Amino acid sequence: MIKHNLFKLSMFFTIASLVMSACSGGEGSAVADADTDNDGEKITSSGFACPAPEFPVEVTSTELNIFVWTEYMPAEMIECFEMVYGIKVNQDEYSTNEEMYAKVSAGSSNYDLVQPTDYIIALMMRQDLLQELDHAQLPALKNFDPNYLNLPFDPGNKYTIPYQAGTEGIVVNTETVENIPQSWADLWKPEYAGRMVFLDESRTIIGVVLLTLGYSINTTDPVKLEEAKAKLAELVPGVKLFDSDSPKTALIAGDVDLGITWTAEALLAQQENPAIQYIYPTEGALLWQDNWAMLANAPHADAAYAWLNYTMQGDIFWMMLRDFPYTNPNQAALDYAKENQTELYDAYIASPITNTPAEVIASGHRTEDVGEATPLYDAIWVEVKGGE
Repeated sequence: MIKHNLFKLSMFFTIASLVMSACSGGEGSAVADADTDNDGEKITSSGFACPAPEFPVEVTSTELNIFVWTEYMPAEMIECFEMVYGIKVNQDEYSTNEEMYAKVSAGSSNYDLVQPTDYIIALMMRQDLLQELDHAQLPALKNFDPNYLNLPFDPGNKYTIPYQAGTEGIVVNTETVENIPQSWADLWKPEYAGRMVFLDESRTIIGVVLLTLGYSINTTDPVKLEEAKAKLAELVPGVKLFDSDSPKTALIAGDVDLGITWTAEALLAQQENPAIQYIYPTEGALLWQDNWAMLANAPHADAAYAWLNYTMQGDIFWMMLRDFPYTNPNQAALDYAKENQTELYDAYIASPITNTPAEVIASGHRTEDVGEATPLYDAIWVEVKGGE
């Protein structure tokens, strides 16, 4: 998904040299020895002092394989885990849920953890791709805001725990666009043709089209979907770029003037250019939540539990506000930031992009699994946008 350094704080220590050699712990040890300074602290290459595990986990695995959204994780998070636990993190990235699903459903992956968005979780559950989580091994669950737990896509959080949440709305450069769009339907205006960047997300874009027709973004009605296909075909020629890796880049560079994007991409672009604004469309924004899930055949489950507990403790996960400012479901991280990163916390709370207004949530639409209608959505996307 997103990055990056726009919220980087200037409080990291300067270090003259650093020896990088994480060592395995002794038998029965919950954590491993790692590179340390003279006081015994584990220090990353950036100078970040790694917190000790709040919820130590006994591990025997020496590696962890994660399949995650593009550029969606602070470097210190990975480096600290490797140093504290003596476990090598192998990371592969994807740009869409469909890309992730295709790879793990093929049965050839060796991944332990993935980051599915809400709507695709039910499909993965039906395909027996996920294993139930042992909550007894997840004390970090207590760190989450209850509003992000026990959601309809995973009642009781049997298979997932939250990672990040947010919205999808309209982003626009108010200096270069004379008539500011207020609705999804406005995007069909001829004046915007050739000036837009859209997420490369089939369910998002088709969902937007359905909203302009007055339909549910989760309809399974073939007639309504055929109508949406025709209207989507009118819109696609006006889209200059489909990008789910870093749609903000084209906005910041001035290559496009408006489009559809995620929460943090809009905020990070706005930090570069205050003229870039985020619009919640009159038909309602799209709501989403990314989650951690463990694959059914995860080869390093012990390391996966260690990872989930360590990275979700408040003195680690606060860094998401700095690097990837989506809506943060981790109350412990927000509490930590409020006490220790006041400027960062205040900016997060003050922004209606990250701190989504209650009325936006109330009028928003959450993408759900459409079951047997999924191939209809896929066919629309391939036929109208074209396979890439």
